[in-house]
Amino acid sequence: MSTLALPQVRGTLQENRALDGLTWLRVGGHCDLFFQPADLADLQDFLKALDPAMPVFPMGVGSNLIVRDGGLRAAVIRMGRGFNSITIEGTRVTAGVAALDAHVARKAANAGVDLTFLRTIPGAIGGAVRMNAGCYGSYVADHFVSAKAVTRAGELVTLTAQDLNFQYRQSDLPEGWVLVEAIFEGADGDPATLHARMEEQLAKRDATQPTKERTAGSTFRNPAGFSSTGKADDVHDLKAWKVIDDAGMRGARIGGAQMSEMHSNFMVNTGGATAADLENLGELVRKKVFQNSGITLDWEIMRVGEPAAE
Repeated sequence: MSTLALPQVRGTLQENRALDGLTWLRVGGHCDLFFQPADLADLQDFLKALDPAMPVFPMGVGSNLIVRDGGLRAAVIRMGRGFNSITIEGTRVTAGVAALDAHVARKAANAGVDLTFLRTIPGAIGGAVRMNAGCYGSYVADHFVSAKAVTRAGELVTLTAQDLNFQYRQSDLPEGWVLVEAIFEGADGDPATLHARMEEQLAKRDATQPTKERTAGSTFRNPAGFSSTGKADDVHDLKAWKVIDDAGMRGARIGGAQMSEMHSNFMVNTGGATAADLENLGELVRKKVFQNSGITLDWEIMRVGEPAAE
């Protein structure tokens, strides 16, 4: 493909860009096109001018993503600077999709707005909205007011919760649409109390999850259909880690891929893993869990692209 036929942009536009360095698991092949828009107008102009036959894949910080080794036949749009602003009016927080979840939680807490559930969620706001991210019993859907997105034709639209039809770890964003910002409503809170709660959540996370290793967060959705509440009365029977343990797959390995010894629902690139190693290990875990308990685990990590050519 020649860049001569491509739209003029003010951001960064590259062909055949490697994606492995942009995902937390550090795996994946090349994409056909890679675009980092300078701002909203740049994004709109690019989508309007792009060949309608070219698939579009919006990408955040790659925290919850496996790009397969054969790469992605698409225009990958990575939202960065220009889409990371955070503004607060009263108890409403408006965040660009590239704003990190943790930054939004901290800035909101400084203003006395409780969005503390976002503090330990890896990644940025675009992915959080797309996946209806949540933990400790709170989800994006509980705080969501509206979002703005650019359609495949380059038009800016406003989306309601009804439009996105939030469910556990998913939403209905039309194919090729690119989220650009979201508005959340949080409860009033005392900044010191909110920050103390987030410190407690971080300490709990770091004590139970392999946060210092190359992972993509939780590998599979909880079969129970909800995230951990973090409370003393939390039930573990239908937690992904519990059914993985029961199937004897804690610490299981294929190549450089391993189910973490620390938290068995976390998949780790121990060094040199391919996307195929990671995906094959995940599929082996799913098979063993089904054989052991009759439960079919659903991937929480998004997997995109094509396998490497034989």
